[in-house]
Amino acid sequence: MTDPGEAQHRRIARELRNEIEAGRLRPGQRLPSTRALAAQFGVSIGPVNDAMAILEREGLVISRPRSGRMVSETVAPEPRRPEPSRPRVVYVGGYAGSGKTELGRVLARMTGWAMLDKDTLTRAVVDTALVQLGSTVSDRESPIYMEHVRPAEYECLAAAVRENISCGVSVICTAPFIREMSSEAWFRRTAVELDTLGADMEIVWIQCTAETMRSYITRRGAARDSHKLQNWDKYVTGIDTKFEPPWTHTIVRNDPDSLPLREQAESLVEAMK
Repeated sequence: MTDPGEAQHRRIARELRNEIEAGRLRPGQRLPSTRALAAQFGVSIGPVNDAMAILEREGLVISRPRSGRMVSETVAPEPRRPEPSRPRVVYVGGYAGSGKTELGRVLARMTGWAMLDKDTLTRAVVDTALVQLGSTVSDRESPIYMEHVRPAEYECLAAAVRENISCGVSVICTAPFIREMSSEAWFRRTAVELDTLGADMEIVWIQCTAETMRSYITRRGAARDSHKLQNWDKYVTGIDTKFEPPWTHTIVRNDPDSLPLREQAESLVEAMK
């Protein structure tokens, strides 16, 4: 399914804005050409030019003669570094392609807190384990992954959180957390564990449309997503775009017509002061 033409440029602007504000596209970095971006997003050059016009008006992108478009040198955020009386763990959950890692990076850049992303910490080991167990790196659905690999993967993430907290370091922790954030028992257990370690917990869930997720997944081209894309119609039947965790939480929305992630992150940081 393709976005209506009117929405394509907003989707492109949002994805590039998120990458700039998350630090994936750095100040002064040259952007791909218009044609290259059009190929990445599967659109004509018109929506790309319209998206660039939005980002230029926002001061995130500049155009230079003979150099093309570049990320503005003035977009790097100044860390606010909230100083809670106790360390804090901000768990950011959401479906694949919802933008949880981008939000986590924006929050980490704002606060100076540790950024722990599940895929960054465990992907290489998980991919190797899946192959050794006779599966493939794109397997995130089979009993091999769900029963044998996934529990160890999430325990590694939890151990990294505990180690930072024991050092007095607040954490931004990003992962799908679909099973975990569907369970009130997990919330209670985690809250008690963190309280014992002298830390507090914040829960964030990212909502967006299935089309937004598909756009993110397609563009990043990760091997782990190939099974989802090849079986998208079946995969999407298991997605609840209106899901909310059964615990006190903040919803962040990440669609073309939503507030920029940075603005929503600023509100979240302000609420944690």
